[in-house]
Amino acid sequence: MQDLEELYQLYSPDIYRYLCGLTHDPVWAEDLLSETFLKAVRAFGRFEGRSSVKTWLFTIARNLWVDALRRKRPTLSYDDMLAGYLEQDMPDPRGLEEECDTRELARRARLLLEACKPNARAVLLMRAQGYSFAEIAQACGITENSARMLNFRTRNWLREQLKREEGSMP
Repeated sequence: MQDLEELYQLYSPDIYRYLCGLTHDPVWAEDLLSETFLKAVRAFGRFEGRSSVKTWLFTIARNLWVDALRRKRPTLSYDDMLAGYLEQDMPDPRGLEEECDTRELARRARLLLEACKPNARAVLLMRAQGYSFAEIAQACGITENSARMLNFRTRNWLREQLKREEGSMP
């Protein structure tokens, strides 16, 4: 395994961007990034190599984020994770939140996802839970690039449908 300082230099920018996308808070993302590498240092000897080091570090980061959310709100639901994922990278995610709360957004998204092909639905839902594209590709029996493309297209389609619904509400 590579030196931890080298791993930090190599992967910290990607993990930080990933955490910023999850948290929408650069300060919190920085804290989680520090915790990720601290936890990695402590678990370094137990890393078995069943995945790439990058996947291992991203998994630690995702788990720390989920744990932090649960501490803030002990009943973090799957719907909360889905709604949070859909709101990521939106120009103004508060626009949808003003129209309906997170649970309503997730309910509407789930109904719309029923119209999607099973693979597209699976990719989006797994991504919402924080799985890497490599993990999704393996689970769905597709290439990593196919997983990325399905996620991109399905997420954009779903956002567009939600915006249309929002525009048609009185």
